[in-house]
Amino acid sequence: GERVVLHAVSGISVVPVVPEQKSGVPEPVEGPKKIIVPPLASLEQIEKALSKNDAKIHELTDKINHITAQMQALIKQRTALTDESLRKVFDLYEFTRFDGKKISLNEIIKEHKGRLPPTGTGDCCAPKLLSYAFEHGLVSEIKPSVRSGKNVAVIGSGPSGLAVAQLLNSRGHSVTVYERSDRVGGLLRYGIPNMKLDKLVIDRRIRLMEDAGITFVTNADVGKTVKVKELIEKYDAVVLACGASNPRDINVPGRDAGGIHFAVEFLTGVTKNLLDNNLKKYPYEIVKDKDVIVIGGGDTGNDCVGTSIRLGAKSVTQIEMMPKAPDMRLSSNPWPEWPRVNKTDYGQEEAIYKFGHDPRIYQTTVKEFVKDSKGNLKSVIVVSLEPKKDEKTGRMIMTPVEGSEKELSAQLVLIAAGFLGSEKYVTDAFGVEVNARTNVDTAKGSFKTSVPNVYAVGDMHRGQSLVVWAIAEGRSAAKEIDKDLMGYTN
Repeated sequence: GERVVLHAVSGISVVPVVPEQKSGVPEPVEGPKKIIVPPLASLEQIEKALSKNDAKIHELTDKINHITAQMQALIKQRTALTDESLRKVFDLYEFTRFDGKKISLNEIIKEHKGRLPPTGTGDCCAPKLLSYAFEHGLVSEIKPSVRSGKNVAVIGSGPSGLAVAQLLNSRGHSVTVYERSDRVGGLLRYGIPNMKLDKLVIDRRIRLMEDAGITFVTNADVGKTVKVKELIEKYDAVVLACGASNPRDINVPGRDAGGIHFAVEFLTGVTKNLLDNNLKKYPYEIVKDKDVIVIGGGDTGNDCVGTSIRLGAKSVTQIEMMPKAPDMRLSSNPWPEWPRVNKTDYGQEEAIYKFGHDPRIYQTTVKEFVKDSKGNLKSVIVVSLEPKKDEKTGRMIMTPVEGSEKELSAQLVLIAAGFLGSEKYVTDAFGVEVNARTNVDTAKGSFKTSVPNVYAVGDMHRGQSLVVWAIAEGRSAAKEIDKDLMGYTN
């Protein structure tokens, strides 16, 4: 999604191509017939050009919003469209990328295979168009007409694993993806709640990939149930795409109390329960009528808040170590820097609606977990934090405020404090070197590990990051692997 936005802002020539009116193809709404923005080659040039005149930004935004408005008008009439006429609608706009290649909206849908972000006009119609495209066979994978004779194993079916598998298969290599869970998708399947990412989105892409010749093997825990030696001998290349699956723990007294879980473990359990029951039975018993405390303020923590509310939590409290970010940009944080401002996501919004207040407590950490007579969690003792300068390093660190302890009722704690890196049993099984952060070590700009013909991509390689970064790593790694296997790549 970010790639599409960057291209639009960076100066893609957006040229609405108005075809002759034919039955079933609605006319575009009134607006500019040609939008030309000089193509630019780099983010630095983009920022330099846009900083010259903010008015140009607003002008381009208006024009992009106009295109979205046209597409929204079209989607309202989609019931009257045939598959053939919809293809013409998808080709209504032609984009010229910075490399000079002309690409239609139909091609963009195939290329990005995801959901385009809103452009400021509210609900973006792109997800509806994509759903229609998938439902009517307008999206397809590249099926190579000739196979290279090379075999590649991809360990992990998250976003980076799927990305590398897709491109290597399109180049004619025979690809097998190994997944330790019972379903394909990795983080996309079990780490992101269903209300945030409908699993049908994953399933429809997997079906296309299988149809294109990619093999998926589930319940295959490489390093445990699948021997690494056999994979090394069988495949010309092995790609490690296992994610950063080692969660950061909270090691305080009472950690062994019943009712304390890692966030992804919790989210996985909920999603698996829903999928196993075909969304007919909901696991309310996990959360209903419990006081829930979520430790961590990131996306995963927010997902835990939203999921807990849906499963009937009595109360939800979210603990964050850092101070609350400002509501507006500070002068020290000008555009186009990433806005360091307070973000209220869907989970917090739902908590505010249900409980009447923001669930977050800032500058706070856990001091102790308190058990009942049966060893189960009954409360959490928290302590306030304040920033102080470390005299040795000069860095600001959060330190406990003496006498600020409070006891909060809790029967369920979800730890969403991030991840420390790759899992040791996997890296040990392959014998690959890891860095100080336990990410698989590679040369700069490369995905090759210390073991010949073994590569690492995604969070396992770069550390915990965004889905878009994982996809980008998978695509870049595919190019390097293809070149190593064939002596060239295109």
